[in-house]
Amino acid sequence: MAKEWQMELPKLVISVHGGIQNFKLPSKVKQVFSKGLVKAAESTGAWIITEGINSGVSRHVGDALKGRASPHLRKICAIGIPPWGIIENQRDLIGKDVVCLYQTLGNPLSKLSTLNSMHSHFLMADDGTVGKYGNEMMLRRNLEKYISLQKVHTRMGQGVPIVGLVLEGGPSVILMVWEYVRASPAVPVVVYEGTGRAADILAFTHKHTVKEEILMMIQNIFRLEQKQSSHLFHVLMECMKHRESVSRVHVLSLGSLHFLLPFLLFLWWVGMCTGVISK
Repeated sequence: MAKEWQMELPKLVISVHGGIQNFKLPSKVKQVFSKGLVKAAESTGAWIITEGINSGVSRHVGDALKGRASPHLRKICAIGIPPWGIIENQRDLIGKDVVCLYQTLGNPLSKLSTLNSMHSHFLMADDGTVGKYGNEMMLRRNLEKYISLQKVHTRMGQGVPIVGLVLEGGPSVILMVWEYVRASPAVPVVVYEGTGRAADILAFTHKHTVKEEILMMIQNIFRLEQKQSSHLFHVLMECMKHRESVSRVHVLSLGSLHFLLPFLLFLWWVGMCTGVISK
């Protein structure tokens, strides 16, 4: 990426996870999320990583970048990592050292997705499947791990911090949070309470440990059977074990979302904060 695209090494990576289908955000949450994400990326020279498609959480990130006050500010690197097999108008993207027009308006009857035009770079994960998500996550995590090993300050030996952001999302998002918090070093995660589904279940579990209530939430929100719900409950409990094992856990209410930027800046300077952060 540094060689082909002349990208500068980031000082922070903000990996945004959430639903791939369109979902609405409360206006205040969307406004504060957009401003906080853009300011954090501009201030730190961060890379933002998403699925890069023109729906769901990637679209909300694209909307945030589109709403920047001035296009003359520092360029923000927003990297989309989608599965190749779900991309609409694939043929427009094939070639080397060519400039082509890409149609971002998708066919409403198609199950495929178009790319979000506000992302600056894309990496496609191709395992031969068509219309399936999931294979891109291995590429994404391997990239994040590799970036985290790069030294921001060679004298200090400090690697690039990674922070996860969760808005809405399905069961796979909870599994990703589990992978983040049990990594070594653990990846801190900011969960936006009030955005729905996985985010709300994670936030609720962070504050409550009543098994029956959590299982009921899982079954009602995800429409899962008993066995699948029990497995997801176990994963949530494992996440909370990792939360309890660290010394610094920030639990902020929805009314305090404006603290997101200072929190990310803190991660940039310190480079070592672990756990689940409910926001």
